[in-house]
Amino acid sequence: MLVASRTAGGYGSRGPRMIDSMLVATDGSETAAKAVSEAADLAAGTGARVHVMTAYQPLRAKVSSGRTVAPEAADWHLAQDSQADSILDAACATLRLRGVEAEPHARKGDPADAIIDLAEELGADLIVVGNKGLTGARRFLLGSVPDKVSHHAPCSVLIVYTT
Repeated sequence: MLVASRTAGGYGSRGPRMIDSMLVATDGSETAAKAVSEAADLAAGTGARVHVMTAYQPLRAKVSSGRTVAPEAADWHLAQDSQADSILDAACATLRLRGVEAEPHARKGDPADAIIDLAEELGADLIVVGNKGLTGARRFLLGSVPDKVSHHAPCSVLIVYTT
């Protein structure tokens, strides 16, 4: 279903607004910034509420005995070592510069699962992700985030061509 069309000036809605809430996922990369920019254009044209999210894996801590500590025990390291907050701040700043307010969300876990779970929780009408993902053998074995999201999302998915 076509919800909005891209024109030289941005997105313009066709008929009644059909996107009330969207989730844009970013990892802070240049290619993900293109997806955030596309989401800003779409939100500005449709008036949708925007949620920005990034997923992270907790750091595994080594104790003096050489044992690895479970991720839950290492969560306190995130404030120092995780870039999740700065990634979200940058994405939200980009959206604000385009006149779009956004709510940030940092989620622990596999990126695709975190995107799908948050979209479900929020009742999002649209997920926006970039097309850049894993390549080669890792993609074959693990799949890409956009691929997994597009197959398991609870709503429509816009995969932005970023490369």
